[in-house]
Amino acid sequence: MSHRTTLSLSLMSTALLAALSPQIMAQELSSPSTMEQISIFGERNPINTVPGSAHLLTEADLETFRYNDIMRTLSSVPGVYIQEEDGYGLRPNIGMRGTGQNRSEKITIMEDGVLAAPAPYASPAAYYFPTSGRMQSVEVLKGSSTVKYGPRTTGGVVNMLSRQIPEEELAGKIDVAAGQDGFAKVHAYAGGQGERVGAVAEVYRYQADGFKDINGVGGNTGFEKNDALAKVSIRSEKGAKYQQIVEFKLKYSDEVSNETYMGLTDADFDATPYARYSASQKDVMNTEHKQFQINHVIDLSDSLTLGTTAYYNDFARNWYKADRVGGDSLKKGGIENASAFDKNPSSAPIDVRVKANNRTYISQGIQTELNWFLDNHEIAFGARYHEDSMDRFQWTDQYDIDANQVMTLTESGIPGTDSNRIDSADAIALYVQDKIQLGSFNITAGLRYEDVSTNRLDWGKDNVGRDGKPAKDISNSFSALLPSLSAVYQINDRWLVLAGVQKGFSPAAPGNADREEESSWNYEAGTGFNAGEFSSEEVFFYSDYSNMHGNCTAAQGCDEENLDNQYNAGEVAVSGLELSLGYQFNATGDISFPVKLAYTYTNAEFLNNFESEFDVWGDVTKGDKLPYLAENILFASAGVTGDSWELTLAARYTGDIRTEAGQGNIAQDDLIKSKTIVDLSGRYFISEAQEIYLTAENLFDEKYVTTKIHGSNFAGKPMTISAGYVYKF
Repeated sequence: MSHRTTLSLSLMSTALLAALSPQIMAQELSSPSTMEQISIFGERNPINTVPGSAHLLTEADLETFRYNDIMRTLSSVPGVYIQEEDGYGLRPNIGMRGTGQNRSEKITIMEDGVLAAPAPYASPAAYYFPTSGRMQSVEVLKGSSTVKYGPRTTGGVVNMLSRQIPEEELAGKIDVAAGQDGFAKVHAYAGGQGERVGAVAEVYRYQADGFKDINGVGGNTGFEKNDALAKVSIRSEKGAKYQQIVEFKLKYSDEVSNETYMGLTDADFDATPYARYSASQKDVMNTEHKQFQINHVIDLSDSLTLGTTAYYNDFARNWYKADRVGGDSLKKGGIENASAFDKNPSSAPIDVRVKANNRTYISQGIQTELNWFLDNHEIAFGARYHEDSMDRFQWTDQYDIDANQVMTLTESGIPGTDSNRIDSADAIALYVQDKIQLGSFNITAGLRYEDVSTNRLDWGKDNVGRDGKPAKDISNSFSALLPSLSAVYQINDRWLVLAGVQKGFSPAAPGNADREEESSWNYEAGTGFNAGEFSSEEVFFYSDYSNMHGNCTAAQGCDEENLDNQYNAGEVAVSGLELSLGYQFNATGDISFPVKLAYTYTNAEFLNNFESEFDVWGDVTKGDKLPYLAENILFASAGVTGDSWELTLAARYTGDIRTEAGQGNIAQDDLIKSKTIVDLSGRYFISEAQEIYLTAENLFDEKYVTTKIHGSNFAGKPMTISAGYVYKF
């Protein structure tokens, strides 16, 4: 069985297809024959692979390091790019196959099959991200098979599966940990399955005091985050004509994080990389997220299953942060003003403007999928109606900093006087996909249709009551038809080859002045090999964009007047290679040595000349490389496992990154230097029910730059050691 076979079977055994459209529950409730109909691989349909590149991070994989940072979790998957920012992964920046990473806006992020971004159509930048530490597994899908999981079909899909209801009458876990910089974590769940009713409840809290020090005044630079989940399911009686299940999911989370968009000048970073300017002492984000979800699955026959999900997400955030120092924006002198003041506080006072970047989001809809298993065909019909919106109601406050570097409020702003608008979108998505088994060939053909309407209502800064008609009322609508085709050929028990093509799409946001959607044709081809303990996968990919989007956010250091605008780059070419290798050395006795490697090479460049107000593009010349994309990324891990213990070392290398479009040697001001970060995990199993563990992140205490927002330097997390205890029942 090939490496891709192993990945695919394990992926489907947890029902990627089902989980992305609630049918995982059907596998849990159904008779063995019905389970055979729902599973992708089985005796009636012996397909050994999925089209495209599929990776599953199981609960056992996630428990090796117990990362709270989804970016560290995903670093072992080839073709996935991460851009660190705050050091704790509170603001994930994830991309795939050259899409760019900014706030994970160019890929499809899901939790339990539901779009997770606060407003995935109207405002795709994901300032909310599900708490990855509480997830039971994580699925990553790239390539032509992503046609089912829009709206963004170019890069790929990350679907995080939350805690499932245990099949036992009662089961649960308690996981507590503590570490450096005030880190603490409590994770607990309990639940069980009765004859017809099942339930689970889970809580997850983690926090840290932060690893940075605010000049002069000190204070907490860390965070506190709480997450609670509850599920209840009801199954039909055994022997009922139609086996079905309904599941209710409730989720609540909140966060207080003392984060800033003020990095350090080059000189200050070299001297004190973990310092923060006193002008950032009021910076804090407060968030609250609520979710309600209903899943229903019914087996209409042995070959026909219908799964439906209704969902509602409510997210509110206010990132209160300095955006002007000494009268200058952070992009145009404010950082330097903050640095100069901290070197000479006696020059006080200096004025600081702090902006309440206040927003509320709604994301809601209903989606359904009908699966029909017919001889050597597996046909899926799907539909989704979705609505989302972002309401910006913002203001600014004025402060002075005195000679003691203490900020004092001098003028309170009026809510709505800085930004006062609503961006919204409605979308209908339809798709059909047929998986056909023809001997050693597995052919998958799919077609997706998206129909999207967007709207921006802007009342301006002088109409805080939103009286009468808005000053701007901009609407747009467009549609796209997205075909895909892939084929996998199983040469023998060890080798397979694959190839696929799909049309990529990303909807134009309300802030796109040209109202032009992102469009591309995406190609992939590769091989898989498995010979006992050795496995490998090689996939070449090429994306030919007729138009690429760039979304202007504060996370990229955009000027204030351009925030939330979406820009078009025209033609872009992205090519690359994804490589995975795995080998398990088995020594004498109970000792084994698992080794893994994942490598990604990417070449991404603009194919036309243009001028853009988007800061990280600027004036582009044909052949310029895309910013914030490392050419080479390498992950490697090596472990040793005994009967009651295991030790794992993992390293991730990221090559040089340019922060602005260009070619040739990277200018020092635009360079994020390459780095290698090494993590260590040790586990000892006291019994089947108890475990103690120790982790060391950034084992060699590498001092490195994560990003350069507003041209300033942000530091990665230093060496952090934590220890924990787990009890399962």
